[in-house]
Amino acid sequence: MILIWIAISLAIISVTTAERSWDEAYDIARTLVTQMTIDEKITITTGTDGPCVGNTGETPHFGPLCLNDGPLGVRGSSKTSAFVAGINAAASFDREMIRQRGADIAEEFRGKGINVWLGPSTDLLRLPRSGRGWEGFGEDPYLSGVAGAETIQGAQSKGVIATVKHYTVYNQETNRKHMSSNVDNRTLHELYLWPYARAIEAGVGAVMCAYNKVNNVYACENSDTLTRDLRVEMGFKGWVMSDWDASFSAAKGANAGLDMDMPGDDRHFGASLRAAVESGKVSEERLSEMVERIVATYYKLGQDQNFPQVQINTKNPSKDPAVDVQGNHRDGIRAIGAASTILLRNTDGVLPIRANNLPKKRIVVAGTDAGAGILPPNLCPAHMCNTGTLAMGGGSGSASFPYLITPLEGITQRANNDSIEVQAILNDVSPVSDLLTIITTTISPTDTCIVFGNAYATEAIDRPFHGINPLHIPIIKHISNVCKNTIVVIHSGGPVDMEWASHPNIKAIVWAGLPGQESGHALADVLFGDVNPSGRLPYTIAKNHNDYPADVSLKLQVPYEEKLLLGYKWFDANGIDPLFEFGFGLSYTTFAYENLQVNVVHEELVTASVSVSNTGAVDGAEVVQLYITFPENAGEPPKLLRGFEKIFLKTGEDKSVQFQLTKTELSIWDEQKEDWQIPVGKYMLHIGSSSRNLPGQASFTL
Repeated sequence: MILIWIAISLAIISVTTAERSWDEAYDIARTLVTQMTIDEKITITTGTDGPCVGNTGETPHFGPLCLNDGPLGVRGSSKTSAFVAGINAAASFDREMIRQRGADIAEEFRGKGINVWLGPSTDLLRLPRSGRGWEGFGEDPYLSGVAGAETIQGAQSKGVIATVKHYTVYNQETNRKHMSSNVDNRTLHELYLWPYARAIEAGVGAVMCAYNKVNNVYACENSDTLTRDLRVEMGFKGWVMSDWDASFSAAKGANAGLDMDMPGDDRHFGASLRAAVESGKVSEERLSEMVERIVATYYKLGQDQNFPQVQINTKNPSKDPAVDVQGNHRDGIRAIGAASTILLRNTDGVLPIRANNLPKKRIVVAGTDAGAGILPPNLCPAHMCNTGTLAMGGGSGSASFPYLITPLEGITQRANNDSIEVQAILNDVSPVSDLLTIITTTISPTDTCIVFGNAYATEAIDRPFHGINPLHIPIIKHISNVCKNTIVVIHSGGPVDMEWASHPNIKAIVWAGLPGQESGHALADVLFGDVNPSGRLPYTIAKNHNDYPADVSLKLQVPYEEKLLLGYKWFDANGIDPLFEFGFGLSYTTFAYENLQVNVVHEELVTASVSVSNTGAVDGAEVVQLYITFPENAGEPPKLLRGFEKIFLKTGEDKSVQFQLTKTELSIWDEQKEDWQIPVGKYMLHIGSSSRNLPGQASFTL
């Protein structure tokens, strides 16, 4: 590190704490930036070559910075963890677990000396086939806002700068650099900007702008979204970076609000930005502002105080220092993996598995997705292929597995504790005649059979199928024809068609999502009842894909015609019954709701409480969900999620759950006034266990 920067940092350490206020950080930044030349400023705003996925250059006053993927763990280095995907974190509906996941991920980034974590993603899952929907937190902006904020607070508690992405209205991979997401201003604010507003309230340090156009202007050149919405309306203090190769100009981007171009290499900043400043197309004041935002964020997070040196080399793995940063994170990965596993069906109490309920003390585990596959899980760069069990998606949002516990391994280990035999059938891609022979000679009708399928998704390509991998469907159908107690387990980052689900022998359906390195252990914990399932769907699963409001578009102009009716709101507004609704998930116990009370404290604060009791025979957790129906003249969907709490209850125990509805939860975007307004009139409040199971209802008037 250059001596001038060291001297300044040492002086600051003596008078400040690890994390400063934004005002304090900007005071430091302005002092430094006034001493910088134009070349220094351009160096700080332009990516360059280096050991990390993203790097900025070193100057006499600042830098370099190391930026690295990805949303579920460090990408491009060994001895790191592969955490559950964002979509699983959301499925846990557990604020504390989500925050801890963020802290654990950031702890590994800090251990590698990475300044900037390129996560989390808060892209809403608008399209079931979205290639990157699994990186985010589902279809609902409220859930995404909570999960994003908790993740950011956890991550930045470790002194690592979090980057919320991909800003904004980025919902498909097809034509992502050419298509325009065309959305009205109310929908933009109430859906797609909502999670970013919550991220900014949580103090996020960086925002990454997306590849697509928003209303025919590139997201990284869009002054409406980058300045009007992000800076003026939402009050963002940190810096905006481009996604990799998502910058398309120097002057347009810089003047619109882009502060850093990645990966750089003089694509649009660098020499091009210098030329724009020299020609007057970009003012030096604007250039200084860009640098101040970057430098202030660094000091805001206290990275001048004992931040580790870079210990990573993504460009040359043979030179990676291989610093082990995993700690005990496997325990948390296993815990949230189980907590995010969703029990969608459990007929005749086939789950949990109990040895005394198995006539032959034997279970059959079947399907390619249950095993290790023919290729090692880390063989393909960025996990851009998958041949065995699916535990993460592909692309820049992936990470390397330090190991991967397959479902077969996890189930077998747990079954051995109860002296249960496990028979495996993993070759589900055999010719049908061979597969039928294997099934009929291996399985008896009284067996309990656990059969697996998955739907792989990756960056750059939207999912080609509406359902699971077509190669996985025959084994599900053939085994359920023979086995009268069939349990289907699905690994997927988004909704799939489940035309096979109506088979009467499919007694249970378990949605495991993308659970990371502890996949098999987390699943076995739920299947054998060591953990009572408490995951809930963060999206809607339709009976047929034609029931969704939109699909991946091949057009370059993509109108968001559903407007506010995203996900469950579309199904509610149009009277469509889903196969499994948003927020749904079963437990091995039962819960009862009573004594709902609502109190209007004042026009910007409404409180509600409800008593929830565990009426079953097993301890477990319930996700208490609150939805509101706005006054009819507000023009809102039938109901919107506006609160949730996950509570653990021992059998026979009851607890009072409290909610607060503030101006944030009670407002809609007024396009005429260009501001948030609380509608006047009668509201309905609904409380229950899913978007379609809401036994508690009460009204209030504002």
